[in-house]
Amino acid sequence: MPIVKVCFTPALYPLYAARESITVVVDILRATSAICTAFEHGIEAVIPVSEIEDTFFYKGDENCLLAAERGGSIVEGFAYGNSPKDYMKPEIRGKTLVITTTNGTQAIEAAADSDLILIGSFLNISALSEALSQLQMDTMILCAGWKNRFNLEDTLFAGALTRRLLDNGFSYALDSDAAMASVAIYQAAGSNFYDFLEESSHRKRLAALNLEEDVRFCLTPDYTRCLPYMDGPIMRNARNVAELESIVASRLAQPEINALKK
Repeated sequence: MPIVKVCFTPALYPLYAARESITVVVDILRATSAICTAFEHGIEAVIPVSEIEDTFFYKGDENCLLAAERGGSIVEGFAYGNSPKDYMKPEIRGKTLVITTTNGTQAIEAAADSDLILIGSFLNISALSEALSQLQMDTMILCAGWKNRFNLEDTLFAGALTRRLLDNGFSYALDSDAAMASVAIYQAAGSNFYDFLEESSHRKRLAALNLEEDVRFCLTPDYTRCLPYMDGPIMRNARNVAELESIVASRLAQPEINALKK
């Protein structure tokens, strides 16, 4: 029986992670929600990078869109940030998005040693939970948090996803307090996630930037069926679960090659 674990911040990830596992990276407000939206609207690939300077390598490439966010705002000199609304435009179709954010892309980097990194959000929660239920592999849900601190919205999602996995053949790990706490938070939230997050720090932070509509959108379930996954340094969208199964089988069958890539 596969287990599900929850890690509240990237700084804690090395204490929880195990080989031959899937890591679901989640940054509800707003990086992973923006990425899922971008794939839904036709982006071809995403290259997440840690630092603003890392995007400069792609400057001048007409096929690349450069995006940078820090502290909730678009970095000066960039046309895109991490608002999902940035990625609902027809001109993104077929492009590669190179993006750096305050928290989400840092969490992706932290999970680099996982056998498979998937991107989670409320926007793709059903497609994601169904895929994980079919893969039946130990799964870590890694919350991006806020600058390596706990945040409520990512933990709320972790609880929602954990609850679904527990209903589909998964069990808690022995060191499962974080997963159980996230489920308790999800159950306490009821059906109105937006109101539940009213006093949360990041909802207030985004409200101060007049981004409340982004918050509402990012809490919308099942906007897309996309399944973003990391393929080396590039993120792609799996067409179906069979594609993910093939990727996992290939990587587990070639551990020495996988180790070299890492």
